[in-house]
Amino acid sequence: MPEFADIHSVYTPPKKLTDVEILRAIKFGIASEFEAIQLYQQIMESTDNPDVHKVLTDITDDEKHHAGALYKLLQVLSPEDEQQYLHGMQEAIENMSK
Repeated sequence: MPEFADIHSVYTPPKKLTDVEILRAIKFGIASEFEAIQLYQQIMESTDNPDVHKVLTDITDDEKHHAGALYKLLQVLSPEDEQQYLHGMQEAIENMSK
């Protein structure tokens, strides 16, 4: 964690991420955004406090925007994965129409 009192304490990794590592990190980021959404929704369901609802609704919306932005990045960086996701969506549509 950086020490904010010292501007030279920012961590710089010794090497750049590979393409595979970047994709893994983006997928982890997407999962983390959905986990945060779930957490905030559980907190909102546990209280009637309107201020908590207002703030956490705003934060939840932000998390959804983050998940969408990361998913778009994943689409651009990995068209192969995107084809798999589209295939899964088509299968779901077919199953729901039965």
